This record gives sequence, structure tokens and C-alpha cells, in this order.
Amino acid sequence: MDILNKPAFNQMERSLNASTMRHRVIADNIANADTPYFKRSEVQFEELLQSELNGSSIQGYRTDPRHFVIGRPARPEAQIVKDGQSTINNNLNNVDMDYEMSLMAKNQLRYNVMVQQVNSEIKKARTAIEGR
Repeated sequence: MDILNKPAFNQMERSLNASTMRHRVIADNIANADTPYFKRSEVQFEELLQSELNGSSIQGYRTDPRHFVIGRPARPEAQIVKDGQSTINNNLNNVDMDYEMSLMAKNQLRYNVMVQQVNSEIKKARTAIEGR
């Protein structure tokens, strides 16, 4: 059995991927803050994950492939959504630089926490393997 191939670790990996995608999208929004008619985009992931977890999509953990499958895995993928409706600038652009910078800082904090969590899980696995 692969120690790092657990649902929780896979979820952390998808969260890190979503955070990386969010960073690119926010950077693109910031880069186009003065581009006429540009419409900002955002990444949806946590909302999709929460809706999956609120439903009956939790999968039971199987220690043997011969065990019954219970439920289905919650495996939402990050999605990029464009806000084509709002306008806040005279050039019909909807990028608010202050808002984007605050999203960038929030995303950086989220990413750092996820990296610490992944490192902690790897450290626990290493401790278990070494028998300490």
C-alpha cells in the first residue's frame, strides 16, 4: 500500500493545484488591470469541495480491494469562472487592484498552510516507516 496515496493526501494535492491555478488567474487579472474591456476571472474550488462534502459523496476507506465500495469519492476539480457582468472602470474593465492583491495574499496564506500540512503528513509517514 502506498502511504501517500490516501484520500486526504490526494485532497491536499488537489488543493495545492487549485491554489497554484488561482495564483496564475489573479496574476493575469492584475496584469490586465488597465486593459480595456478585460473581464476578471476567478477560481472556484473550495465551494465545489464543500458542496460535494455536504452531499452523499463521501467514500468509505477500503483497506483491501475485496471490500465493498461505499459511496463515491469527492473529487471536485478547480474551475476558472469569468465575471462578464460587472464593470468598475471607465474602460469597461472590472479588475479592482486592491481586491486582487488581497485575494493574492489570502491565496498565498492558504498555499503555505497546505504545504505545511503536506510536509507534516510526509514526516508522519517517514516516522512510521522508520519505526520511531
